[in-house]
Amino acid sequence: MIDIAKNIATAPRRTKASVIRELLKLTNKPGIISFAGGLPDPDVFPYDFFTDAVKKIMDKQGKIALQYGPTEGLPEFKEEFLKFLEKEEGIKAKPENILITTASQQALDLVGRLFIDASDPVLVEMPSYMGGLQVFKSYGADFVGVKMDDEGIITSELEQKLQWLKDQDEHYKFIYLVPDFQNPSGVTLSEKKRKRVIELSEKYNVAVIEDSPYRQIRFEGKEPKMLYRLDKETKKTDNIISLFTMSKTFAPGLRIGIILANENIIRKMVILKQSLDLCTSSLNQLLAAEFLKTGYFYSHVEKVNKVYKAKKDAMLSALEKYMPEGVTWTKPQGGLFLWLKLPENISADEMFEDAIKENVAYVIGSAFHVDGSGKNTMRMNFSYPTLEEIEEGIKRLAKAVKNKMARR
Repeated sequence: MIDIAKNIATAPRRTKASVIRELLKLTNKPGIISFAGGLPDPDVFPYDFFTDAVKKIMDKQGKIALQYGPTEGLPEFKEEFLKFLEKEEGIKAKPENILITTASQQALDLVGRLFIDASDPVLVEMPSYMGGLQVFKSYGADFVGVKMDDEGIITSELEQKLQWLKDQDEHYKFIYLVPDFQNPSGVTLSEKKRKRVIELSEKYNVAVIEDSPYRQIRFEGKEPKMLYRLDKETKKTDNIISLFTMSKTFAPGLRIGIILANENIIRKMVILKQSLDLCTSSLNQLLAAEFLKTGYFYSHVEKVNKVYKAKKDAMLSALEKYMPEGVTWTKPQGGLFLWLKLPENISADEMFEDAIKENVAYVIGSAFHVDGSGKNTMRMNFSYPTLEEIEEGIKRLAKAVKNKMARR
């Protein structure tokens, strides 16, 4: 057998196993309550819709559903998504501005393939979405982390980092943001900061990747406009590339993602996608088109938001009830996650095994920090566990925290 370590290419050598996926292996033992994943609640999947829609599609469009489709995406789905964009986001776009991908993870891969050369600086939030970091690292990106506050990325620090890179004549390519109910923190980027990010994009000639998988999962508060829309309204840059997914609002098993961008960027990405998988599943795109066309989407999202709000409220209540003084957490208005901070002298990395012994799991916050910081933080998912599991799981986690603090 060939020497794999010697013969594999550079990209797979750079690609490390997902910390979340590895940690999840430790949570499979019976009786454990896990806040570690990022899974939607399977009890709210639209099973009845699928049963009826698949039969309808096979009766009327079976030859399309089971055939290869265009790399750009099926016209039927693109048409419905463009209507959705205009109705929900006030964004008028054309079919040539849209590329349908095999989930938003492929969209992130296409971003990496298109923009990153080895050692290129990429600006990211701290903390940032691990799946994005994993993809960009595989293409050789050097990360420049920018800290966040309760309203998202700190734009003054972002400008300082951009100016520093410019002064060094570095080939920085893009800023990567998850602006709505960020994974992992649950924080939403304020509209004021969004406008400033667009100004910086113009000033420093840098693309902005607006990764928005959670935007429709809003329980309360008023949503800020998307970066893409704000950019179009101000006629600033045309530098915004927006990524969407149907995984959180429909079903993750369909693997449907969407890229919205300037047609020149889309054209390049289409060529790259041709070499990856030729096209995204035609059947799944027709199902997603029907989901939007019938209006089922809106009643389903309303149901999802009601369920997830109850779970989020239950987690916040349990944290207030059980956690000791010195522990803080975010209070997201939507999404799937909240962010918990322990006192500075307590390591969530070191405490993970203690939590497992108490039969509860989380994701260590340091895994989301490109500089290795955040060791006193953790990501908590509230969408997947039941209300009863949330109550009991937080109680168990608080016990592990109190024991760790007592030993310090």
